Amino acid sequence: MAKQLEITLTRSVIGSKQDQRRTVEALGLRKRHQTVVREDTPVVRGMINKVSHLVQVNEK
Repeated sequence: MAKQLEITLTRSVIGSKQDQRRTVEALGLRKRHQTVVREDTPVVRGMINKVSHLVQVNEK
């Protein structure tokens, strides 16, 4: 079984660039303090890297 990541939106996307907003939405996050679980893949890691200042990541 692949590792999973818990991704939590810790900061608001207000004032962020449009591509960062779309990245957060593509991760499945809509509101602050919402948490989603995603597979640990290179694609997801790249998305997290792009918005690392807005999210918090924990390995599950």
